[in-house]
Amino acid sequence: MSAHEPLEPEPRAAAGRLAGKVALITGAARGQGAAAVRRFVAEGARVLAADIADEAGKALAEQLGDAVRYTHLDVGSEEDWAAAITEVTGAFGRLDVLVNNAGVLHFSALADTTLADYLRVVTVNQVGTFLGMRAAVPALRAAGGGSIVNLSSIEGLAAAPYLTAYTASKFAIRGMTKVAALELGPDGIRVNSVHPGMIDTKMISDAIGGAELDLSRVGRKLALRRVGHVEDIAALVLFLASDESAYCTGSEFVADGGATATHALNVT
Repeated sequence: MSAHEPLEPEPRAAAGRLAGKVALITGAARGQGAAAVRRFVAEGARVLAADIADEAGKALAEQLGDAVRYTHLDVGSEEDWAAAITEVTGAFGRLDVLVNNAGVLHFSALADTTLADYLRVVTVNQVGTFLGMRAAVPALRAAGGGSIVNLSSIEGLAAAPYLTAYTASKFAIRGMTKVAALELGPDGIRVNSVHPGMIDTKMISDAIGGAELDLSRVGRKLALRRVGHVEDIAALVLFLASDESAYCTGSEFVADGGATATHALNVT
């Protein structure tokens, strides 16, 4: 090549880390789910946002435009899951990413936990994740592979008092994730779990009846000296949804500010 010949232009990168991908995100109307929807859209994805909070979910979809559709989805319902998969593939032509984010929290001592409360938590957190993975498999296979991201918790790694049902469900998600990764790997479907620590959302407030909480005291106990933000989790979910994590499956990804780096004897 002579000094006067123009250089070949470098190929342009795709517009966004999820360009061309279609995702279904549960618990999408607010908190971590809404943050993930926003981040996915910003990175080029089209998203079916699913929740039971219809007013907030529809408002989010309207705000974000044509890249987002909202659907009502009770994650404990087989019928709702079938309808959601039909809707996402009908509207956007495929499914590449499933984010099982929907979850509920319940505080109660073991001796005081009713069966109804236990089953309510397990139905949303554990059964909902199972039904979502199972429902999404045919569409992910049809797309030639994809990514499932299951939201567990640091309570899926270690116990906390007064969280029998929640901890049971989050340990179950961790285990199901590994089984699914082993079974679906040959199809090019990756399955990973995300384990947030204390995140500033309304989940805790809702679980204690709506009272406002000052989380700064908790934050001061953590290595990073702050509680997490929903954007911290959305960034990790984005990584696992994208091709950047192409060799990651069956693993736990922790975002907890250092909460699980210590043990009970640490008094700082």
